[in-house]
Amino acid sequence: MSEFIPKWHRELDIFSRIKPLIILEGNVLDVYRYPVEGSTPEGSILRLTSYLHYKLKDSGYDNIVFYDSMTGFYNNCEDGYIQKFASLIDERLNGSEIKADFSGKHGFAPFMVKTALSQNKSATAIVMNLVSRYIASPENMSQENVDSFTILLKSLLEAADVYSDKGVLKNLLILIVNKINDLPVWFYHENPNVKVINIKTPSKEEREQLLLGDNFKSFFVFEIFRDDMEYYSIKPDELEKLKNRFTALTDGFSFTEINGLRRLCKNERVRIGNLCDVVDLYKYGIRENPWRSLDVNDLKSAHDDFRKRVKGQNFALIKTLDIIKRTVTGLSGLQHSSGTKPKGVLFFAGPTGTGKTETAKTLAQKLFGDESCCIRFDMSEFSQSHSDQKLMGAPPGYVGYESGGQLTNAVKNNPFSILLFDEIEKAHPSVMDKFLQILEDGRMTDGQGNTVYFSETIIIFTSNLGIFTRDKNGDRRANVSPEMSYSEIQKRVRLAIEDYFKLELGRPEILNRIGENIVVFDFIRPEVTKLILDASLEKIISRLELDKKIKLSISANVRAVLIEKSLDNVQNGARGIGNIVESLLINPLSRYLFDNGFLKRRIISITGIDAEKMPFSLICSDGGEL
Repeated sequence: MSEFIPKWHRELDIFSRIKPLIILEGNVLDVYRYPVEGSTPEGSILRLTSYLHYKLKDSGYDNIVFYDSMTGFYNNCEDGYIQKFASLIDERLNGSEIKADFSGKHGFAPFMVKTALSQNKSATAIVMNLVSRYIASPENMSQENVDSFTILLKSLLEAADVYSDKGVLKNLLILIVNKINDLPVWFYHENPNVKVINIKTPSKEEREQLLLGDNFKSFFVFEIFRDDMEYYSIKPDELEKLKNRFTALTDGFSFTEINGLRRLCKNERVRIGNLCDVVDLYKYGIRENPWRSLDVNDLKSAHDDFRKRVKGQNFALIKTLDIIKRTVTGLSGLQHSSGTKPKGVLFFAGPTGTGKTETAKTLAQKLFGDESCCIRFDMSEFSQSHSDQKLMGAPPGYVGYESGGQLTNAVKNNPFSILLFDEIEKAHPSVMDKFLQILEDGRMTDGQGNTVYFSETIIIFTSNLGIFTRDKNGDRRANVSPEMSYSEIQKRVRLAIEDYFKLELGRPEILNRIGENIVVFDFIRPEVTKLILDASLEKIISRLELDKKIKLSISANVRAVLIEKSLDNVQNGARGIGNIVESLLINPLSRYLFDNGFLKRRIISITGIDAEKMPFSLICSDGGEL
C-alpha cells in the first residue's frame, strides 16, 4: 500500500458506508493516481469514473454503473456490469434499452436509480457523471427537472443496506459536479443523507510520488536521462533539492497539467538540471526567466541608483532592495512550503509625495529595464462591491466576461512585473479577499477559468494610512508631523495600519501575509528639499539642451527663492516641490522663450525671479544663438 492516500479517497472510504449520497466536486476533470493495490495496479493513472469503478469494486460492490444525460447507463471499465444492472432493475431489460433520458415526459433514469437503491439483493453503486450539465440553472428549473431531482431525493430515503462478504454495504449514489452550487440548494442543503467531498489538486505528497523511482525518468528523453544521471548518481543531494523545488513549483497543478510538463520536457529535450525551467515554459511560454538573468554586479550599485531618483528615504530603499537581494540569493519564500508565492510583497506607507510610486518605478527599471513593467492600479476605482470582477474578470454570462479582468489580463500579458496597488485602503473588502489568495497561493483563476500566476511578480501596496486618524468625534486630525523623529513616525504609522486591518477592516490575516514588509516613508525634510529641487532643475536644464539645444543657466539667488518657496510647500512632499518649480520657473520660462521666439539653439541665463505677484515672471539674459 502507498504511504500516502489522498484525503478525498479516505473520506469516500468512511462516508460511503454511512451516507447513501456522495457529491464529488472540485478537481473532477483531472486524472488520478490510484493509491492502493487492488483490482487495478497501485500507481495506475485513471480518469475519475475508472478510479471510482475500481475503488467501489475493491469495497465489495457487485453492481457499478455510470450515467450521464447523453449516454445513459454504461460501464466501460469491465464487461458484464451493465447487463447485471439491467437484470437487477427489470429482467426484461437489456443493456441497449437503458436510455439516456434524465427528465421530461419519458425520462425514466431517476426511477431506475430509485429502484436500484431500494433493493437489498445486490450491493449497488450508481455514479452520475457530468451532473452540472443536466440542468440549465439551479435557480430556474422546469417542473420536470424539479420532479427528477425529487425522485433522486426520495431514492436516498429508501436506500437499502446490503449484506456482503465485506460487511454491510449501503446502496450508493455518487454525483460528480464541477461545483456544489450547480445543484439545486434544496437537494443537498441540511440533508443528513448527503456528504459533499471536495477533490483538490494533487497534494505535495502526491506530486512527490510522481518523481520517485521509475516515474522520474519518464520526464526525459532516454539518452539525456542516461547521460545526466552519471553526474547526479554521485550528487544525490543535488538531485533531491531539484525534485523538491519542482514539487514546490507545481503547487496547484492538476495531474493532467503535470503530465503536460512531462511531455513538454521530452518535446523540448530538457536536461535534468533544467527541470524547473519547464514550469516557466508551461506557465508563461518562455524559457528564459528574467529573474535568473539578473546581473548581480549591477544590483550591487542599485542603492546609489535609487538615491539619484528618490531623495531622503534611505531606510525605505534598503528595505526594498533587501527583498530583491533575498530573491537573487534564493532565500525568498524559504520559510514557506509553497513555491508559487509572489517574489516579494511590500507595503509602502507614509505621507503623500515622499517617493513611494517613484521607488516602485525605479525598481521596475532596475529589474526589467523598463518603467512600464511597473503596472499601477488606482484602488479608488475599485471601491464598489463588484470591483473584484473588474480586477479578475466577470463570470460567464455577465457583462464584461469576454474582456477579462484588468489585473489578470495585465499579469497574463506581462508575468514579470511590479504590481503597484495605490491607496489600497480605498479598495472594497471583496477585493481584499482576492489579494489574500494571491499573497498566499500566488495564483488566481480569472472569470474565463484561466489560471493566472503571480509567482514572478513583486506586489507593492501604497497607503496613506496612519498620516491622519479620527478622534472620538469622528474629526480628522494629524497623527504624525514633520517635527517628529522618523522612529516616532514609523511607530505611529505602523500602529495605525495594524488597527485598520485588525479592528476596522477585520482582516488581520491580510496583515499577516504582508508580515514585516511594511516600509514607512519619512516626510521630506528641509535638507532633502534642496536635493530634490536641484535634481529637478538639473533635469530641466539637461532636457532643454538635449531636445531644443537651449543652454540654460540659473543663478544662485533664483535657486534660493525656489528653495524658500519649496520649503513653504514641503507638506505636499516632492509633488509640492514640483508644483513650485512648474508655477515659478517652467511656466514663466515658457512664456519668455515663446514671446521672444527662442525655440531652439539659444543661450539663456535666468538671473532673477518675481515670486510675489502673479503672473510670476523671470529676469532673463539672452546670450545669443548657440
